[in-house]
Amino acid sequence: MKFAVLASLLASAAAFAPAQKTASTTSLKAFENEVGVQQPLGFWDPLGLVADGDQARFDRLRFVEIKHGRICMLAVAGYLTTEAGIRLPGLISYDGTSFADIPSGFDALSAVPAAGITQILAFIGFLEIAVMRDRVGGEFPGDFRNNFIDFGWNTFSDQKKLEKRAIELNNGRAAQMGILALMVHEKMGVSILP
Repeated sequence: MKFAVLASLLASAAAFAPAQKTASTTSLKAFENEVGVQQPLGFWDPLGLVADGDQARFDRLRFVEIKHGRICMLAVAGYLTTEAGIRLPGLISYDGTSFADIPSGFDALSAVPAAGITQILAFIGFLEIAVMRDRVGGEFPGDFRNNFIDFGWNTFSDQKKLEKRAIELNNGRAAQMGILALMVHEKMGVSILP
């Protein structure tokens, strides 16, 4: 009897032993050396969006990722600023509504007058059409300097440029998750401030 119990215990323990792994990967070697490919994930494309190795499609998706990351970085900063109670001085409309009267988060969408929402959308459209464009063929997707503004970028070494681009990309990724978390917490009724 003791032998049967011992054998069953060993058999059940063997089920939890680490399995032998063979070297396999789902990553595509075409983009293994791109900016933003970092350990421990490496190149991560769970949906197989660039499984065919199309460089033009990869560049388009990278451009969109950088753009959304920049927008989300601004969104997180704006969300935290308004949640802390910091508002512009003055009135937002002629009916006497001040900026301080506008709540933060999703509630602001219903509190801002329709003309204000229209102005915001028109400004975003203007930025999309006229400003946020690569007109002269930048160094990388998302390079909107257009030989107009530099901020010292051309003084950096190639290694430093790659480092800066990776930092921006990862901060944008974190901001995308951050603004999503802030929106979910707001809908759940959880305050981010003590």
